[in-house]
Amino acid sequence: MEQLGFYILAFLAIISSIFMITRENPVHSALWMLLTFFSVAGIFVQLNAEFIAAIQVLVYAGAILVLYLFVVMLLNPKSKGFIRIPFRYVLGIVASFVIFVQVLLTLQSANVIGKAGVYTQEAYKQYGNVKLFGYELFSNYLVPFEVVSIMLLVAMIGAIVLAKKD
Repeated sequence: MEQLGFYILAFLAIISSIFMITRENPVHSALWMLLTFFSVAGIFVQLNAEFIAAIQVLVYAGAILVLYLFVVMLLNPKSKGFIRIPFRYVLGIVASFVIFVQVLLTLQSANVIGKAGVYTQEAYKQYGNVKLFGYELFSNYLVPFEVVSIMLLVAMIGAIVLAKKD
């Protein structure tokens, strides 16, 4: 049953991503992108990575998609200056093939299994993914986490200063 759910979500993600890049209307593309994000989040839930699924929905489906829609609204795709690619299907097929070959070559040359983690299955069942993720983040990766948070704060202040009118 889990495999059937995975195949349905994977098929939905592939089809919605194809529809996303083949739509003429950018708003319709954004809606197909939203379906793709939710399908990928469903796959993460099946992998018992609930935190990553929640971040997928919050960050990508929430923030990135809204940012994309704001850009689309600002550009006004019906104006004469909007970029139209005449051979976009051919370009999409070529780009997809190149990326597919790159992924295959990477999977052949890389160790995708990786090393075993320090936590056992019993620890995951007892504490849960989010608690163990938080423990790792705030113990072993505290300094990089703080550096990134300071960089985001500086970027936010810079955006406010740049957007502020005199």
